[in-house]
Amino acid sequence: MNKTPKGRLLIVDDEAALMQALCNILQQQGYSATGCISAGEAMQQLRTESFDLLLTDLMMPGTDGLALARSALAHDPQMVAVMMTGEGSIASAVEAMQSGVLDYVLKPFKLGTMLPVLERALAIGRLRADNLRLQQRVLQRTRELEVANDELEAYAASVSHDLRAPLRGIDGLAQLLGERLAQVATRETQDLLAMIGTSSRRAQRLVDDLLRLSRIGRQPLQRVVVDLALLAREVAAELAAGAGRDPASIVVDGHLGTAAVDLPLLRQVFVNLLGNALKYTREVPRACIEVHREDSDGERVYVVSDNGPGFDMSQAGRLFMPFERLQGTQQHEGNGMGLSIVQRIVLRHGGRVWAHAAPGRGASFCFTLGDGGGFD
Repeated sequence: MNKTPKGRLLIVDDEAALMQALCNILQQQGYSATGCISAGEAMQQLRTESFDLLLTDLMMPGTDGLALARSALAHDPQMVAVMMTGEGSIASAVEAMQSGVLDYVLKPFKLGTMLPVLERALAIGRLRADNLRLQQRVLQRTRELEVANDELEAYAASVSHDLRAPLRGIDGLAQLLGERLAQVATRETQDLLAMIGTSSRRAQRLVDDLLRLSRIGRQPLQRVVVDLALLAREVAAELAAGAGRDPASIVVDGHLGTAAVDLPLLRQVFVNLLGNALKYTREVPRACIEVHREDSDGERVYVVSDNGPGFDMSQAGRLFMPFERLQGTQQHEGNGMGLSIVQRIVLRHGGRVWAHAAPGRGASFCFTLGDGGGFD
């Protein structure tokens, strides 16, 4: 039974006797060797057969080994090339290596010197081929994931759109029924109708958040330079007014700097983080919420902190998962989507987000913004 050759070699040397002797020796060493005496013959051979390695003489009449190597590697980029040269043309061999030739061997040949060069070149060629196949698999997998994500996002958008109308209808009908029965309905009936309305509005918010989450992954970022302190103050003032809270309870550091970000998306980050802080400090007598910046190892970290109830860091891994609510937070309104949206937006900007907290000692949410992270 024929053994699989160590490698398929194309050997080119205008000295026919030397070329044939080299073919015979390398075949005895377990290689498949095909010989040619000119560059033209070698290129013709390459058009009909594939090889792992080209071993060519540098100095040949007509087309020299360097030109042959360039043409051969352009024809088959996966092949590797090794140059054969005399002592006086080492500089040319180095030039050949700069042009894509992997290595060279000196004439007159010593088998103990040549074989390691060939083995190393073939090993590198196999690594290149494996790397190319891996890249192709990754590219194919990436395409498949992109298609799957697009389908999932389109499905989420479709479902969200289809759910909105009936949910609004339920809320509207509950309000209308409550108005018509206002004079005759019992307190219990009125409470039940109010619960229907509250539940439908909560479901509408969940649908809106799902739709917002699906859109984040699809829409391209439109980066503009934003004054982060000004943005945070605007969001803080709006949220505090809407919650009936003292705007002074939210302190925004004026030295946040500027950053190249997608303004609507980053605004949503501050809306969600400050909204959470307001929600969880609602029962705190002297609530204090802060937005500041910390510089660490050349990276700008933006922090939204509060003095609310905090949470156990053993639960931190669930914070940014959709629909997750930590223990002890169920009494607060919400659907567990806010921090997932924050994480998605921050990741889209090339940054990262994390939290620090302790029970009874408040919480801090930190994020970076990647390459557009900030400048003064």
